[in-house]
Amino acid sequence: MSASAVHDEQSLGKAYDARLLLRLWPFLRPYKRIFALDLLLFAPLFVLELAPAWIIMHGLDEVFGGGALGEPASSSIAVAEWTGPLSQWATQILDPPWIFSPLGWLVLLYAVVALASAGLQFFYMYLSALVGQLAMRDLRVEIFDHIQRLHLGFFDRYPVGRLVTRATSDIENLAEMFSAGLVALITDVLKMIGFAVVLFAISWKLSLAAFGVVPLLAVAAIVFRLKVRDAFRETRLRIARINTQVQETITGMKVVQLFTREQRNIDEFEEMNALNRNAWQSSNRWEGRLFSVVEIAQNLTVAVILGYGFKLAAVGTFYIFIDYMRRFFMPLRDLSAKYSVMQSSMASAERIFELLDTQPEVVDVRQGVDAVERATVRPGRRGAVAFEGVWFAYNDEEWVLEDVSFQLEPGEKVAFVGATGSGKTTLIKLLTRLYEPQKGRVLLDGEDLRCILQADVRRRVATVLQDVFLFSGSIAENIGLGREGLNDEDIERAARTVEAHRFIEMLPDGYQTELRERGADLSAGQRQLLSFARAVAHGSDVLVLDEATSSIDTETEMLVQRGIHNLMEGRTAIAIAHRLSTIQDVDRIYVLHKGRIVEFGSHEELLALEGVYYRLYRLQYRPEEAQAIAAG
Repeated sequence: MSASAVHDEQSLGKAYDARLLLRLWPFLRPYKRIFALDLLLFAPLFVLELAPAWIIMHGLDEVFGGGALGEPASSSIAVAEWTGPLSQWATQILDPPWIFSPLGWLVLLYAVVALASAGLQFFYMYLSALVGQLAMRDLRVEIFDHIQRLHLGFFDRYPVGRLVTRATSDIENLAEMFSAGLVALITDVLKMIGFAVVLFAISWKLSLAAFGVVPLLAVAAIVFRLKVRDAFRETRLRIARINTQVQETITGMKVVQLFTREQRNIDEFEEMNALNRNAWQSSNRWEGRLFSVVEIAQNLTVAVILGYGFKLAAVGTFYIFIDYMRRFFMPLRDLSAKYSVMQSSMASAERIFELLDTQPEVVDVRQGVDAVERATVRPGRRGAVAFEGVWFAYNDEEWVLEDVSFQLEPGEKVAFVGATGSGKTTLIKLLTRLYEPQKGRVLLDGEDLRCILQADVRRRVATVLQDVFLFSGSIAENIGLGREGLNDEDIERAARTVEAHRFIEMLPDGYQTELRERGADLSAGQRQLLSFARAVAHGSDVLVLDEATSSIDTETEMLVQRGIHNLMEGRTAIAIAHRLSTIQDVDRIYVLHKGRIVEFGSHEELLALEGVYYRLYRLQYRPEEAQAIAAG
């Protein structure tokens, strides 16, 4: 991955984007009651957060008789005079029943408040995390389903690592936003407003003096936001490059060790790691500066309260002002973490919705028709294939196929040959509707593929690729691929048809043998045989073999040729091969050159023409003549 690509991948957006949050609402809507309950818990939680200082204030002023500094309690301004009904309601609760002493009752109330606050806080945090995980579960399913519906051309341009990131790390970032970002920011702002309101209700004069440093904090927060944004971007860029380096090293470990590149990789990794350390240190410095500014502001506020409130308020009032101001400043200390979470989450949301907004270029016209039903009841399904004036280009008008036309009758066996890049594999991609032609049309049993559901097309056309992909799971699962109606006998019959049963029954658990990732515990030939068995089990009308024997040794190829003949029986078969020996007995051979069909006929007819096919044949089977041709 290039540096620019990494930078784009790790780019950061706004810390708050209303447009993106609105797009997340459909995933939150099913759980709006839980979300609403979570927000409603804020009110009792806030009251429980106010209560401890109020209890201690009451104890200091009423139980221990603390008046203003240097004055008796009776001469100080009482909290009750400032708060009116609130103070009266609180006084009724704080007055002890006759069986409790005043101090004992306050201790009991404090313990009850602490336990209730802890329990409610747990429930509040649990609901926050629950809503986030439920919503993100649905979003993850939506992304996975969307990825499967995208056309193949999208995956040619979009790195696999990025797609994995969308469905994993980006989703986790959004989930964290709900549990530790968005909801926490909302409640923090509400708490700060709540503490300010309560303090102004107690004494607006003292509050004005105490909040005098808040404008300075606002300026500090703005400066921090601007500076830390660059620091966060740098850290994410550096860690992304480290991840890329580790991934490339592990993936290419064989090459690394064979060419003794270990020391160079270590040197490069140490340099990247040092840059990552420096980036984190810059981020940590700004976080430390913000924390220090908040700490200084809080201490200055305490000094202002003590100085301005001297001989004005009771000792308990001093305590409640100091406690509430400390709680007021507490969210600002965590601003760095919350800002990072929100900014990262918004960037993840933007990337996720950019992916979801990508529309497939290959779409079904008849979305309301059941593909399985169409494949089952459609009469006359026999496997006739036709290309009519097909033009195709992957990029703009850089044509890979130019005016290609041919027709195959049901049951015919044909082959396509040509040099690398002549367009052979592109024909298969069009026939299986992984792409659609820009001009012309492809017909299956006389029907334009654009009018057939993609799932229907791929049930009627089975493809055996050169690069065999096996999933983690048993051999039986890799042959059947979850197709309905297949039992163990059908899977074994398919394996016997292509001569795969012989090596399968020698495995420890036979058809239930678990394969490693991509079938790494099988040889290339064995993996290819399983792909043949998969095609047999598919039960299609048209069979496509794309370089199907290129990874098989000569001995295995001799065994599998019988299976291929059985596989082709009763089906329209299209073979693409570099080994001309494997296609000499087909009904017809088409020769592609620079995207055009330049010759077609039987093996003998094409040799007699002494054209492109003849030259390919001589280059492959007569090296001495090939050298003579090159020399001439």
